[in-house]
Amino acid sequence: MASGFGLNGGPSRCFPFWQEVLACYVVNTNAEDDSGKKKCKPVLEDYYECLHHRKEAAKITALQAAYRRKEAETPRDQAPSAGQIRSLGLLDRSAKEVDIDRDGVLPSYGDNTHNLSK
Repeated sequence: MASGFGLNGGPSRCFPFWQEVLACYVVNTNAEDDSGKKKCKPVLEDYYECLHHRKEAAKITALQAAYRRKEAETPRDQAPSAGQIRSLGLLDRSAKEVDIDRDGVLPSYGDNTHNLSK
């Protein structure tokens, strides 16, 4: 059960729900008759939801699944076609055309030595 104390002092986030559960039990039950506990079931469910967030998690999971389903059904508006991708020349090039000459692109120490001799 909840102690009633939060992590930073003061009441915990679910303590008001726990107080409602206790108040319901006090009003609806006595030492001889426990049949009034049935009336406290909705209040107890609220307390358990505050502690565990199971209904909230199930709702979020259902919303995410529906969103992903809808997203998969509709095609992307700006998606390039395979022909457009091929027209860039990236897929049909030979290995020799794609190969980048490292020495021509990246500067080296030798490129800067001619400035030192002057």
